Amino acid sequence: MQITPLGDTALIVAVGGAIDEPTHQRVQAALRALEAPPLSGVVELVPAYTTVTLFYDPLRVLAAGAPAEDIAGWLAAQVRQRLENPPQLEETPARTIEVPVCYGGDFGSDLAAVEAHTKLPAEEIVELHQDPEYLVYLIGFSPGFPYMGGLPARLSMPRRASPRTAVPPGSVGIVNDQTCIYPLATPGGWNLIGRTPLRLFRPLEDPPVLLRAGDRVKFRAITREEFARLEALA
Repeated sequence: MQITPLGDTALIVAVGGAIDEPTHQRVQAALRALEAPPLSGVVELVPAYTTVTLFYDPLRVLAAGAPAEDIAGWLAAQVRQRLENPPQLEETPARTIEVPVCYGGDFGSDLAAVEAHTKLPAEEIVELHQDPEYLVYLIGFSPGFPYMGGLPARLSMPRRASPRTAVPPGSVGIVNDQTCIYPLATPGGWNLIGRTPLRLFRPLEDPPVLLRAGDRVKFRAITREEFARLEALA
């Protein structure tokens, strides 16, 4: 475990160096320990692939007893103590979310490029993409955007040489050994192979995002007719 400052209002807690499931489990364990309850002055906890970043209010940390000359060092010691002696917490069971996807056509405009790169027919690409149960490593980039690991090696693709300026919401993309879903119309360089009618970002609901780190995602191929029906219900 390494704890390093990020500017003067944040600390990065690194619990591993590899993007894999064991490291993800350590990140989630650290997150749970630091959430129960948050340390004095900590205002936000942000998990990533191998780290948890703590954002804090220096004045509140100072009021909790930190010396003015070393606020970050004092808080880092509190973090280390918490993680070395974590509270006994009940682990939240992982959720499995089924995501319907209409593959190809104008919903998956890079499917032909994936065929050319992988030397696989579209039908096999769709089957391979549906086969795993993906792990949501983290939510980032835009509200509700899931970075998911577990993509079959045969589907590994580099990023597009030229990113799109706007990717339609619900687009399902692949890059290297990961897959994603775009919640909003944003720029993006992932290879698009399909689209889901589900809304991943729902700002008026609680919680406002469909997926969270630690979830498992299973994709299911649907027809354009089913897409239209589900989209009308979303």
